Formats: sequence, structure tokens, C-alpha cells
Amino acid sequence: MEWKGRRQSGNIEDQRGASPEGGLGGSPFGRGGGFRLPGGGGGMRRAGGGLSFGTIIFLVILYFVLRAMGIDMLQVLEGGPMNIPGFEQSDGSQVPQGSAEEEEMKAFMATVLAETEDTWNGIFQASGEQYEEPKLVLFNGSVRSACGFASAASGPFYCPGDRKVYLDMSFFDELAHKFDAAGDFAQAYVLAHEVGHHVQNLIGVLPKFNQMRQRMSEVDANQMSIRVELQADCFAGIWGKYTEQKGLLERGDLEEALNAATQIGDDTLQKRMQGYVVPESFNHGTSEQRMKWFQRGFDSGQMSACDTFSGSV
Repeated sequence: MEWKGRRQSGNIEDQRGASPEGGLGGSPFGRGGGFRLPGGGGGMRRAGGGLSFGTIIFLVILYFVLRAMGIDMLQVLEGGPMNIPGFEQSDGSQVPQGSAEEEEMKAFMATVLAETEDTWNGIFQASGEQYEEPKLVLFNGSVRSACGFASAASGPFYCPGDRKVYLDMSFFDELAHKFDAAGDFAQAYVLAHEVGHHVQNLIGVLPKFNQMRQRMSEVDANQMSIRVELQADCFAGIWGKYTEQKGLLERGDLEEALNAATQIGDDTLQKRMQGYVVPESFNHGTSEQRMKWFQRGFDSGQMSACDTFSGSV
């Protein structure tokens, strides 16, 4: 996919390195502990409780050492933000800079998100409606959302409660090496699918489903979930169509997305993980279904073609 040099979305919340309780927070030197000055003898403390000359010299030296490291203790003591080299300040949390590969992946995700924004803004405007752009939250390991706590093991997800997509980018390593679905357009498909859930939330599909499934049996809820997921695949295909029309697709990109849809089908995943399939437990769709609906969205470029709730899927 041709993506470098294109617009990157500003709707990114980088929470990599933040704790799920809301960031590093607390003591500026780490959670719970703070920074302890050396204690004991050696003339470091006077019996009267004041500071000895040796202590003052030590603190002065410590101040300049920290300044040399880029840490302004006067700013910290005054309650201001502490900037540490190698960290970015974002929404009150300190986010470590990733490797060059991770930063390129972040730029790629920001570009794909921008392309989804262009696609859905155009579609909604053509219908006389306004598209509300979602946020993409990048995290490492675990994260807390309006939908509750989640770990990286749960994979990328969309939370309708805060209208944000959550992604641990290490998922793409697993997608490539564990599930044989490598390629940048396969990665883009994953994000476009989650944005598809956001579109469903805006048009009322997700709220209706979440309300209905409270009265459904587990089997019926799984069957309805399949239809919801396949529509998100179809919406991802619509984005793929608009991306192709811009001339951004390279040879093999569509095949990468279709292969990813195949590898994460319920039947393929169950065969891989347990050696057999249990159709009653499917909740995302088979490999064939996921490919079919992504392709349908890609071929048509129309939301009307993505009605997965009428007839068979």
C-alpha cells in the first residue's frame, strides 16, 4: 500500500507505557516509591533536625546531575510536569518512545486512520449526515476503556462506550507469524474493520444489537454477532474500494486482506487451535463468509450492499 507522505490522522491517543489505572501518575519517580535520599551516619544529618553542610553539598550536586539528565527538579517541586528525555507527554501520562519500527507502524496506522476518515466523511456527507471520527488508542500490554479492562490477548477492539478503537500493535506480529497473515494491507484491514464497528455504532446497529442480545440465548446471540462482524468486514471492504480508487493499492494488497480474513475466520482459528470446529460457538463468521463480505464491500463501495441482516450470510 502506498502510504508514505500522505496525511496522518490527529485522532491518536498514544498510551503505550501508561498503566491501565490511568498512567504512571503518583510520585514523579515511579509509582508508590518516590526517591529516597541516603540516610545513616557520616555527618549527613544534624541532631537538631536541620541539614548539614555535607547534605547541602550533596543536594546541590544531585540537582546539577539531574539537570544534566534533562530533569528540572525545581519544576517538579513546584508541581509542574516533569519532562524526561525519551518520553512524550500526552494527556498527563508519560509515553516511552518505541523503536524505529514501532514508530513507523504508528505512522502507518495514523495514515490508514486518516484514509478511513476521508472515506466515511465523504459517504456520510453524501447522505446529508456528519461523520464523527473515532479515536485510535495505542497501548502496550493492557488498557482500561469505557468497556472495561482489556489485555493485548483480546486483540484489537472497538468500544462504543467511548467511541474509540484500541490496538496493541504487537498484534500484527502475531497476525503475521502465528496466523500467516502478513502485509501492510492485512494490517490496514484490521483497523478498517474496527472503524467499521464505529460506523455501525453511529448508524444504530451496535446499540440495537447490544440491547437485543440481553434477551437472546447464547447460540442466538452468537448468530447475530456473526452478522454484525460480517457487516464490519463489508464496511472495511468499502474503505478498500475508496483506497483503490485513489491509486494507493499495490499488487497483492487485496490478496493480503482476503488472506487475513481467511486466517481469522472462526472455523480456521478453531481448527488451528483445537483441531476441530464447533459451529455453534462461531461469533465472527467462517473464513469463506469473511472473505465474501469484505469482497462485496470492495466490489460495490456501497453501504446498501452490506446488509448482512437480511437472508442468509
